[in-house]
Amino acid sequence: MALILRGFAQGIPTLQLADELDCDYGALLNDRHEMQEAALLGRDLLPLTDPVTEGDEMFQNAGEKGDLHSDPADPPRRRANQQPGRGTLEKDRPPIQGVVGRDSRYIRLTVCADTRQDTVQPEVKAKTAEGITFYSDESSAYNRVDASGRTHGTVCHSRPEYARDDDGDGVREVHCNTMEGIWTGLRNFLRPFRGVHKKYLAQYVALFEWTHHLKRVTPSFLRILMIPRSICLPI
Repeated sequence: MALILRGFAQGIPTLQLADELDCDYGALLNDRHEMQEAALLGRDLLPLTDPVTEGDEMFQNAGEKGDLHSDPADPPRRRANQQPGRGTLEKDRPPIQGVVGRDSRYIRLTVCADTRQDTVQPEVKAKTAEGITFYSDESSAYNRVDASGRTHGTVCHSRPEYARDDDGDGVREVHCNTMEGIWTGLRNFLRPFRGVHKKYLAQYVALFEWTHHLKRVTPSFLRILMIPRSICLPI
């Protein structure tokens, strides 16, 4: 069990872990989904209180890996998802909206159905505290951030502009490069799985969020993974 938990936390693919530990692949995959669902439900949802935060979206190919496709009109995709337009959950390219605090480096990640304003704006409001400064790119999804009690600055990637100095102190403080670095870490975490079912993508993202925050595996984290949430333990 210790090796299984370590493998899940390290992001080792289920098939590789099953071969190494001589376990049944199907049973191990079910265990993974159950434990990752516990990690998803147990993650920190408190808003970030960093004076400066950044927000951005990442689009992740996530179809219906493992599902049978008996319909000739709905064949499995053989190569990368190349559908035009911005990704959505329906198009098998769900967006992941993220916020990171510049001081704490804590993150809040959410798999969303789309990147419309009505979808993204509530995420920013829930993940950040009022009065903070929030930086993003020029996406219209963030146009109402100012109206929610947060100072909003943007960079225009289409110009291209990636960092800007607004206060004249010589430091280009307006950017979302910290969040871009988080996406690199998440892509590296997901890559060994060679595709994730969109139904379970939020679980994998949640586990990455846990591993990003934890410097070591703690007993409290193991309790979240291993003990059903319906069980009440004595204090």
